[in-house]
Amino acid sequence: MAAQPEPSLILNFEDARHLVEEHAARLRPRGKELVELLDSVGQVLAEPVIADRNFPPFPRATRDGYAVRAADLAQLPAKLEVIGEIKAGVAPSDVPVKLDPGQAAGIMTGAPAPPGADAVVMVEYTSRAGNTVEITKGVATGDNIVPVASEAKRGQRLLSSGMRLDHAAIAVAASVGRSHLLVYAKPRVAVLSTGDEVVDIDVPPGPNQIRNSNTYSLAAQILAAGGEPLLLPIAPDEPGRLRELIADGLEADLLLLAGGVSMGKYDLVEQALAEFQAEFFFTGVQIQPGRPLVFGRVPSSRGHGFSRAGEDTKEGASAPEAHTYFFGLPGNPVSTMVCFELFARPILEALSGLSPRKLLFLHARLKSEIKTKTGLKRFLPAILSGEFEQTEVELARWQGSGDVAATVMTNCYIVIPSDRDRIPAGEWVPVLLR
Repeated sequence: MAAQPEPSLILNFEDARHLVEEHAARLRPRGKELVELLDSVGQVLAEPVIADRNFPPFPRATRDGYAVRAADLAQLPAKLEVIGEIKAGVAPSDVPVKLDPGQAAGIMTGAPAPPGADAVVMVEYTSRAGNTVEITKGVATGDNIVPVASEAKRGQRLLSSGMRLDHAAIAVAASVGRSHLLVYAKPRVAVLSTGDEVVDIDVPPGPNQIRNSNTYSLAAQILAAGGEPLLLPIAPDEPGRLRELIADGLEADLLLLAGGVSMGKYDLVEQALAEFQAEFFFTGVQIQPGRPLVFGRVPSSRGHGFSRAGEDTKEGASAPEAHTYFFGLPGNPVSTMVCFELFARPILEALSGLSPRKLLFLHARLKSEIKTKTGLKRFLPAILSGEFEQTEVELARWQGSGDVAATVMTNCYIVIPSDRDRIPAGEWVPVLLR
């Protein structure tokens, strides 16, 4: 007999989030692939990146000016003999011979300091006359020179497996000559919108119908989180066809369903999932927007060479049961967006190979007073404004969780604790960036 969802599985926000994080920590990515450097942006590294030489490979000047011996500037102004010029890119073997006391060498940013030099004086504090430079400001040993291997030593790990590859990581990989990187394969995330009232975006909607925005907003969020969206046809409010499409979605690495998880007569998602022997971890969360949220998993017969719920299978051991996780997301567009970020993203990121991360809130001063009701933790669309350290935040004017037109003009969500019914202007409030 099919398992039945328990309507009492309604959690507060913190417990629901921690439960998702616990399951995410058990997941493993489904494979690896070697891709070109720029194609790896946004994916998760599946191998360490090692320094192929010392960084820097020579003592590097960080300012334009003159390479000197700091002791020669004990008395100012000081006049030193200029014995040469050193440009960036010059081979260390081509730099002037070792500086003797009383000597200096002109030098450019990024150039190797000559032997005997222990500091660089910025050009602003010098004046040149023929082969003599007059210096009006002293320096300490080490000023404006980066020592050999002070950034990294040859053989040192610069990037670790499990890191999301952003522009800084790409720069590091390029600096060690890596034109290709081994990354974890992008998880395939099936997206299934439900409801007779939903039509494809290229179909003129009837008077009581809406276009299918949820599929596309979720696809955009999946792409931004490092996944590969698989868009399924809209599921009607008909149990047989819904089951067929859910079965198709469960062939992916993660299934996201939008709509059909409330308590209405035609909200059929939970019942359909139960027929797949689904295990439900919660069927609601005490938040706004997004209270009717479902999280669970279904036993999977697909073989990926790994366990989604634990460690890789060891040779000679029986394979542990694999699972496909799913989320039943509320159908209102803003609820769908918020619930993806708060709950679905950790599972997707784990399947991408990313190490589990805690949810972080920023804080900003509230521009206008907020009055609301207690009982639910609220994530309400808001606008950060101001400049520099004077940033403020205020709620957007919106008509509820179906008002995606107002939400697109916002850049964050104000997070309101469940026990607050009033927050005065000027108070620091937690903010979740959008």
